[in-house]
Parts: sequence; C-alpha cells; structure tokens
Amino acid sequence: MNVLMMTNNYKPIVGGVPISIERLSEGLKSNGHNVNIFAPTYNDQIEEEGITRYRSCKKTISNMTIPNIFDRNIEIKFKTLDIDVIHVHHPNFIGWTALYLGKKYNIPVVYTYHTRYEHYVHNLTFIKNSRLLDWTKTKAVPFAIKNFINMCDRVIAPTDLIKEVLEDMEIKIPIDVLPTGIPNEFFKVDPKEVIKIKNKYNVKHLFCTVSRLSKEKNIDFILRGISVLKQRIGDDFKLLIIGEGQEKEHLVNLAAKLNIIDQIEFVGNVANDVLKIYYNACDLFVFASKSETQGIVLIEAMAGKLPVVAVEASGVTDIVENGKNGYMTLEDENDWSNRIIDIISNSKLHKTLSCNAIDTANNYTADKIAIKAKNIYSKALENVNNVEFNPKILEA
Repeated sequence: MNVLMMTNNYKPIVGGVPISIERLSEGLKSNGHNVNIFAPTYNDQIEEEGITRYRSCKKTISNMTIPNIFDRNIEIKFKTLDIDVIHVHHPNFIGWTALYLGKKYNIPVVYTYHTRYEHYVHNLTFIKNSRLLDWTKTKAVPFAIKNFINMCDRVIAPTDLIKEVLEDMEIKIPIDVLPTGIPNEFFKVDPKEVIKIKNKYNVKHLFCTVSRLSKEKNIDFILRGISVLKQRIGDDFKLLIIGEGQEKEHLVNLAAKLNIIDQIEFVGNVANDVLKIYYNACDLFVFASKSETQGIVLIEAMAGKLPVVAVEASGVTDIVENGKNGYMTLEDENDWSNRIIDIISNSKLHKTLSCNAIDTANNYTADKIAIKAKNIYSKALENVNNVEFNPKILEA
C-alpha cells in the first residue's frame, strides 16, 4: 500500500505529532508498505528519503511555522506517487490541501485527531477581545473541526476517551481508535548509560516529566505539588523536566518562589535515544497535562519501567490504571504528592507497578500499531466518502 502522510509540522520540530508520524511511518515500512511524507521546510531540517518539503511562510503563529499550502509542487509531486491513501494530521492549512487532493483524485483521506485545538486558543495572542476569544474556543474552532472531519473518509482517535469526544461532536464518518506506537528500540538501553545519569544527580529519589513548556501542559501544578512533596519527605530528590518552551522563564521563577529550585533540573530537549536512558534512570514519571489526546510520553515512560502519577484527564485515562501501573489523581497537590509518597515508600508496590507498566507498554509497539493502521486504510479504500470538498464550510 502507498500511504501519504501530510502534516503542518515535522522534524526537526519536537512534539507529539512529528513523533506519531515518524513512528507510524517506520512501522508501516517495516510491514512492507511505502510511505511518503509531505512536511514544511525548516532552516535546520535534515534531508531524508521519502520526505517532500513544501514551502513555508516567513511569518509564524505563536512561534509555529505556517505552511504555504499554495505551493504548486505539492500537487506536482503528489501525481508522481500513485498514492492509495492520504493520512492527514491537521484540520487546517495542509488539511485543506489533503481534502482537495483526495476529492480531486478520488483517494480516501484519513485524519488523526491529535490535538484538542480548543485548549490552545489562548496562544492566539492577536485576539485581544476576551468575548471573541471565548467564542473562538467554544464555537468557531469546534465547528470548523467538525465540518473538516465530516469531509474526510475516516477519523482516528488516539484513545477511547477521545473517540467519545468525537462522538459528542456529531461526527458522521467512521471513528477508529489508534494510539501512537513506540519503537522496539525504546525497550533497550545500555545499563552503563543509565548509571551515569543516576550518578550525575546522586539523590535518593529521581523523578521526571517530559513536556513542552507551555501553559496548557499544567507544569505550574507539578511545581506546586513538588513543593508539597518537599515539605513531607525532605529535599533528597530531584525532578527532571525534559522539554523546552515559552514558559521556561516563568517556571524557573516559580520554582525559586516555591523554594524548590534545588529540586528541579530543566534538562531541555533530548533525542529519543537519550530520552529512553533518562526514563530508565528515574524512579517515577509525573504528569499533569489536561489537554492531551494521547499521552505518548506516558507509554514511553512505562517502556522504561516507570510507574506514573498523573492528573486524571483525557490522554491519561486510557493508559494509567489505578493501582496497576500507576495512579490518577484529582488536580489537587496534596492528593498528587500523597500518591508519589505511597509508591516511593513501598518497594514492593513500586516493583509491581513497574512490571505492569512495561506490560502496558508492550501493547503499543510500532509494529502492532502499524498493522491496525493498515486495516483502517483498507476500510477507507472500501468506502470512499463522496462529500465534496467545500472550503467555505470550514468558515464559522
């Protein structure tokens, strides 16, 4: 099968969507399928086989590159590839191009609902009016996404909970559940490299979280929870915050204000082959984001044998099972820190949660996910949606 991935962002950008595309593509290729990727151009990109870079606009929105969907080379290249299925990963910009190509050439379009865009409207800083911002969040964005999806052939939800969200939106096309997989290499680490990280920090307890440093990731809550934890267990621990983002200065200042700056290490972005070493060096993974469609990092952490303590939210409930591979809590710093203490103070419980965590991760290998994806594509080919592409319907 010839599959085309179309995306508004990709490597070298670090994020859930690029990771999902890369892993699904590798899984499909290892199962004998051909995959091409259409992605924007970046100054620091690395050229790779099978990736076509279309032009990007010079301006950005909230530091995100805007793809130039009018680049004629997109369709020129497309016509040379003999594509069976288009898999698009965004409902705007390149999403419109995907629908245009799909309808024109009678090729099914599958869309993955990676992002709950209504949770990111606050990043539209050019909208100054609070009422307009609220209308955009509650009316315009959901309306546009719903109508985009209903022009596709199938939509993929990363979790069962997100499938329920889509059902509540009155989506008319078939909804499939397909999480992001993790490569087999994620389960393999060099013990010597793990020991290096443990020795570097040399504390009784080492925790980590992996996230873009942005408001919607709720890292403020994690820092407040760590402050409560310090009051209860002392200062012989450290939290590694892995990731970069606009909120870093604010978070550093908050850590200082909470008197936990010595317990926090802002690691920055790290490559996947290094990230898996960090996971294996830690005792516990903590998380508080409420805006996820799927917590990819939760599965990665579990592949590193880490129990998880996370705020109960979408993207978490399908992965974390209370008392089995970790705990979900209310958004309450005391409850959250209590669960951390429960795990680190009971070695038998920690071992049980760790073993179950890796069992959970084994259900998400890239090869297994790729087989499920191929079945979704086959269903899309059997029943192509004949709804015409009408860009005006996307306007709220």
